[in-house]
Amino acid sequence: MYRFLLTPRWLGFAALVGVAAIVMVLLGNWQMHRYQERSSTNERIDESSRIAPVPLPERVPEPWTRVTVTGRFDPANEILVRGRTVEGAVGFEVVTPLVRPDGSAVLVDRGWIPPAPGGAIAVPTVPPAPTGEVTVVGRVHLSESRPDSVSRREGRIEVRRIGIPRLAEELPYPVYGAYVLAEEPADGFTEVSVQHENSWQNAGYVIQWWLFAGLAVVGFGWIAYREANPKEAPVDRAELADTLR
Repeated sequence: MYRFLLTPRWLGFAALVGVAAIVMVLLGNWQMHRYQERSSTNERIDESSRIAPVPLPERVPEPWTRVTVTGRFDPANEILVRGRTVEGAVGFEVVTPLVRPDGSAVLVDRGWIPPAPGGAIAVPTVPPAPTGEVTVVGRVHLSESRPDSVSRREGRIEVRRIGIPRLAEELPYPVYGAYVLAEEPADGFTEVSVQHENSWQNAGYVIQWWLFAGLAVVGFGWIAYREANPKEAPVDRAELADTLR
C-alpha cells in the first residue's frame, strides 16, 4: 500500500521534511540554551541583591556582582555615552574614571541624564563628580563589545557604547576590564537599573520550534496516509440509474 513512498518524488519529499524537522529541533535546542543562560543571569541578579557588596577583585567577576571600589574621580577624562534610553527617554550615561591608589582606574557609570534642550544629542549639563577619595557601591557590567568610534566634544570623550578596550586607548592609565554601574546615583542622575532578561520569550520559541518540527512530521504522515487511502470517487446518480435499467 505504501510502496509509493519509495519513488523518487516521495523520497525527495521525505528528505525535505526530515531536514526541515531537524533544523527546527536544532533551533529549539538553541533557544533552550538561551533560556537557560538568561534564567541563570536572572538568578545571579536576584542572588546578588541579597548579598552585601564585596571589594572589587582583581579578576573580573560574574556580571552583576555587587562590589565596592575606592578612589578619586577624574573628571578631566569623563565620558558621555550618547543614545542611551532610560524609562523611554533618550539621553546620556555619564561614565567617570575612578582612579585607585595603585594608579589604575575603574570606569564608573554614574547614571543617566537627559540631553540639553535642542535634541537627543545636545550636550547636557553634567553634575560634577565628587571630589576627594570616595567609595562607590555598584554592580559589575561587562564591556560592550560592538565596534565604536570615539570623539571629543566640549572637553569630554563621547561614544555610543562602553567598550573598555577602545576607551582604554584614550585614557592615561590602566583600565579595569569591566565597568561599574553605580547604585543610588547623585542628584541630577537617574539610576541605570539592572534589567532582568526576558527568558520566557526564549521558552516560547523553544515550544514553537519543537511544535513546528512535530507538525512537519505528522503532516508528512497524514499526506502519505491520504495518498494510500484515497476517498471513493463520488457516485454519478444518472450513470447509476442507467446501469440499473
